Amino acid sequence: MRLLSTLFLMGILITACGEKKEKATTDEVVETEMAEMEETMEDNMVSETIVGVASGNENFSTLVAAVTAADLVGTLNSDGPFTVFAPTNDSFAKLPAGTVESLLQPENKPALINLLTYHVVSGKYPAAAVVEAINANGGSFVVETVQGNKITLSLEGESVKLVDAKGNASMVIMADVPASNGVIHAIDTVVMPAD
Repeated sequence: MRLLSTLFLMGILITACGEKKEKATTDEVVETEMAEMEETMEDNMVSETIVGVASGNENFSTLVAAVTAADLVGTLNSDGPFTVFAPTNDSFAKLPAGTVESLLQPENKPALINLLTYHVVSGKYPAAAVVEAINANGGSFVVETVQGNKITLSLEGESVKLVDAKGNASMVIMADVPASNGVIHAIDTVVMPAD
């Protein structure tokens, strides 16, 4: 009887150990599958170009309309890499009434191209690199845009501040939006090149 009880108890322990091992293996498989799914999602996000990423975000619909009207889609879909300081819809809404509508007219295409390319810098500069450059250069760092005019970058608190050719300021409100051909930093005000 005692032998039977001992064998029964050993059977329960062996079964329990097997279930624990099976549960641990199942947990590991689930964790691995989750990690792979996150990697795939990140890869899919980064497979979109700057235009693709902006098109997928309703906060950039005005910018996308402007890029399309300026025939810059092909350029911003190219290999790059580019860093785009992208004005949100709210940024464009701060412009004087009728400005955006006027810029979107075919006869104003050169002015639109001038404005949009002022928001683009050649090369990929994530926020960490921008902050490092600002700190390494005494608190401000000047970048040349694709348009040709310069923008001065500095820090205000923990945020990157842009000062345009006319002395107006804009703040980065969301940094490091990844794209396959560069990076997007959303800004709260449209920056203006010199006339």
